[in-house]
Amino acid sequence: MKRIPIIDSHTGGEPTRVVLGGVSPEELETYRRAILCEPRGHEVIVGALLVEPTAPSCAAGVIFFNNVGILGMCGHGMIGLIITLRHLGRISSGEHRIETPVGIVTATLHDDGRVSIRNVPSYRKARAVQAGAVIGDVAYGGNWFFLVADHGLALTRENIPQLTKATLAMRAAVHAAGYPEVDHIELFAPPHDPANRSRSFVLCPGGEYDRSPCGTGTSAKLACLAADSKLAPGETWRQESIIGSVFEGSYTPTENGIIPTITGTAFITAESTLILDPSDPFQFGIP
Repeated sequence: MKRIPIIDSHTGGEPTRVVLGGVSPEELETYRRAILCEPRGHEVIVGALLVEPTAPSCAAGVIFFNNVGILGMCGHGMIGLIITLRHLGRISSGEHRIETPVGIVTATLHDDGRVSIRNVPSYRKARAVQAGAVIGDVAYGGNWFFLVADHGLALTRENIPQLTKATLAMRAAVHAAGYPEVDHIELFAPPHDPANRSRSFVLCPGGEYDRSPCGTGTSAKLACLAADSKLAPGETWRQESIIGSVFEGSYTPTENGIIPTITGTAFITAESTLILDPSDPFQFGIP
């Protein structure tokens, strides 16, 4: 009988499941779907395996993963991790360095519970890429994105099935166009709330949509805005998700791109222990 202690949270509606122990990094691929997917979870959950950092300046190390594999970084997941570390009493308000597979990310836990993430360097790789019937930008924000503004689709919750189908086709098209690294598709439209700057729909690698505005996706968006001189350094960009939750973003320019900062809030939803019974035919998830 294997037991895996977890803490669940959500950031802007997008769930994060922090794994506190019971699984080593070497075992993660074996247990990844058992931790996240049915019958114990759902395909949309992003996992965060808490590990000891190799850098002594870091408060923790983390490996993010989802229903199809390992993620380089995860913005909403990092915000959820910081709130989880506070819940565990391991950190308090202030600045904290977290080690990820793509580099060290600095997170600030504010007194009001908000979290600001100083993300990894982000940049636009290609502008105005033709992918099937749409044109968009390829950019990196900790994960790879194809960002499309002119798509002719309504970014509403009622339209999520059509949006999912359309973005799956766009991902295949951008791969065919020579960008196989792209695993996220990000659509944009005017915001529903005039206090915000933009509304987004983000298709994640496993075919689910991001309920939050997507931290790495907002970072990629900021990189494109900076490249087009449409957002000044330090200026705040309020990105609205398909369900109406909001991240605030800004950036500092670098020689080859930007360093984005993303701010949001997460909430703890559960403390639990997953039980993997060897006699359970679905102990490793439903294939």
